[in-house]
Amino acid sequence: MTALDNVTAHPTPHPQPTRTRGPQDLATHRRGPTLPSHRIPHLPGQVAFPEQSRTAPGPMALEGFNTAPATDAEQALLTCCRSLRWAHRVAEHRPYPDLEALLAAADEASYDLTPADIAEALAAESLTPLPAGAYSAAHTALSAAHAAYESRFGHVFVICLDDIPAAEALDRVLTGIRSRLTNDPEEERLLTAEELRRLARGRLRRIVGDFSSQPVP
Repeated sequence: MTALDNVTAHPTPHPQPTRTRGPQDLATHRRGPTLPSHRIPHLPGQVAFPEQSRTAPGPMALEGFNTAPATDAEQALLTCCRSLRWAHRVAEHRPYPDLEALLAAADEASYDLTPADIAEALAAESLTPLPAGAYSAAHTALSAAHAAYESRFGHVFVICLDDIPAAEALDRVLTGIRSRLTNDPEEERLLTAEELRRLARGRLRRIVGDFSSQPVP
């Protein structure tokens, strides 16, 4: 029996994101020193999907982000996407007139990530707790799914779960891994880059909101 055989199948298909512009072609890479070791030892109680924030930052928060020291802004941006070039580019183009302008700039920086930038960002993706009360079989299925995915593609599975109810997150992750395991490496590289872009957008909303509690010069 393979690792994939242990993955629970679900009828709901995983929607693939619509893209109007693709990132640069990404070179195939194998697991190396820039990629994290397999994350299963950090289980039980964790799953490779990030917490999502649905709180929109107010004008004062954006002003705080616009006027923060460059080093502070870049450090905060690195929590959205762990690419130094991405964080530097988004911080460098401040001030932003509104949130939509900031998100558009973040998208542009994401589309321009190089293969090395994407490998750097993937290496920093970590696990967060499973929903409270998750049954032990969920840990087993998730461990097998991640093992199968990393064995095939050489990097951690990432997926954006914005607007997905917490109760459905685990099913969506398992279904997403099972569906994407059928992709060829090139298809999956493009999907992974798109999921990183979407994750960065959601996280950016949260970190900008954090600046509302900081003094504005």
